[in-house]
Amino acid sequence: MSDQALRSTALEEVHRALGATFTDFAGWNMPVRYDSDLAEHRAVRESAGLFDLSHMGEIHLHGPQAADALDHALAGKMSAMSLGRAKYSLLLTEDGGVIDDLITYRLAEDHFLVVANASNAEVVAGELVDRAADFDVEVEDASAATSLIAVQGPAAEQILLDALLADGSGVEGPSAEVITSMGYYRFAEGTYRGADLLIARTGYTGEDGFELYVANEFAVPLWEQLTAAGGDRLTPCGLACRDTLRLEAGMPLYGNELSRDLLPAQAGMAKVPALKSKGDFVGRSAIESKDASGLPVLVGLAAEGRRAARAGAAVRDAEGNEIGTVTSGALSPTLGHPIAMAYIDPASSEVGTDLVVDVRGKDLPVRVTEMPFYRRG
Repeated sequence: MSDQALRSTALEEVHRALGATFTDFAGWNMPVRYDSDLAEHRAVRESAGLFDLSHMGEIHLHGPQAADALDHALAGKMSAMSLGRAKYSLLLTEDGGVIDDLITYRLAEDHFLVVANASNAEVVAGELVDRAADFDVEVEDASAATSLIAVQGPAAEQILLDALLADGSGVEGPSAEVITSMGYYRFAEGTYRGADLLIARTGYTGEDGFELYVANEFAVPLWEQLTAAGGDRLTPCGLACRDTLRLEAGMPLYGNELSRDLLPAQAGMAKVPALKSKGDFVGRSAIESKDASGLPVLVGLAAEGRRAARAGAAVRDAEGNEIGTVTSGALSPTLGHPIAMAYIDPASSEVGTDLVVDVRGKDLPVRVTEMPFYRRG
């Protein structure tokens, strides 16, 4: 795809002014880093990072049967979710493969917001339209008009309080108590300069943090307000460090650990589909009828030294038999040693099993380890 064809977020000029390096991510011209991947990664672990995630997809479902439509469309039971809560779920194919993993927010009894990965946003919106056709519900793809800004890290809560609750901030609605008492996968709504503002305690870094949804025309002032309030505590961060952060946190990435060719059980997500608590949904019969016990499973791998396995590297057992493939790998900035995720033969998946990964033609001894690799204290 040519540069001219790439889509831009409302914050692109802000990123350019900050000296960002850009990359093509799912057809979007996104900041991959501003200075140092390592410094940005450590900023999130030690203080806070500021991310532009406006390439993600936001799809609203309004109507008296919105909950029923989502129960049919998604693997989770959205009708059981309380107002003010969010839920992680999967959009499956009829064959049980994963079209996308997504987060759904219940804004009202008859109003839900589904947030999809950037690379799948249009596909998810189309699937939801098709799957909701027999229900009394309206599906609205608001992705092009919505910006998403994330503040992630141990200082995120205080920065948010300083930015949004100061006199003249333009924010109406959420109080300090609402923000500080907000649990994980909870959210609050308010307004920013008169426009809708959704503040969610969610994220993709393994740290405490918030994600803020606002209309595009208010993204720049909100970003600048957060930056001013955060000062030295807040570092603009690109997608490169977001990838190492989520890998340390053991969070799957669509296209690496999730795909249409993989069943949820293979990714350790056998409990995500609500098989016991709701009726039929797209993909249910397939995941109930297929025996996944002999299929490759997702595991964590850890090694010593500084060489890291990358996606696509072959995994072998002690006898030299190729038993799987690395899906994500990096030298962990926090832990100081290589980590990776890989799909391997379940016979070799027990924690503590010694294996070998091919790193550019050289053997890297690795050990199957529990995930997440990093868990915040």
